[in-house]
Amino acid sequence: MTFDAGDAGTDQIEREVLTWDAFHLASRGLAEEILRSGFQPEVVIAIARGGLLLAGSISYALGTKNCGSINVEFYTGVDERLPEPVLSGPMLDAPSLAGKRVLLVDDVSDSGHTLAKVVGILEETGCDLRTAALYTKPRTVLVPDFSYKATDHWITFPWSAEPPVTV
Repeated sequence: MTFDAGDAGTDQIEREVLTWDAFHLASRGLAEEILRSGFQPEVVIAIARGGLLLAGSISYALGTKNCGSINVEFYTGVDERLPEPVLSGPMLDAPSLAGKRVLLVDDVSDSGHTLAKVVGILEETGCDLRTAALYTKPRTVLVPDFSYKATDHWITFPWSAEPPVTV
């Protein structure tokens, strides 16, 4: 997701605010839930950008060193999105995932269209795939296998709560 804290017209939107401390507890909790399910991923794939920090945190918690990412753009602002998710480079070497246990990670399954698009791509490889997200929205078309919390609010993540750095 893009920076949202200062976006015009968003003062009235109900927000779920995730702090760095809560993020730590959530990512560790997701890792424990994944292991309790009996799934031990060989590869953790982040949907960039939102899923990058969560995927890294989960991969460390699970002891999974093989990581990758796939770049997908969908959101352009608060509750503003492109007509459909668009892949952008650099591209993931999806065929190399054939036969592997793969955990696909994103920050939120809002509409679920981004997650669904990437799931479709990865399923074609023949990998054993599971999905994880910090948040799941009630309207999603794809409920992740593992999720920290359900919410219908706009989420302010600690990594996008402030504007980009300028000099």
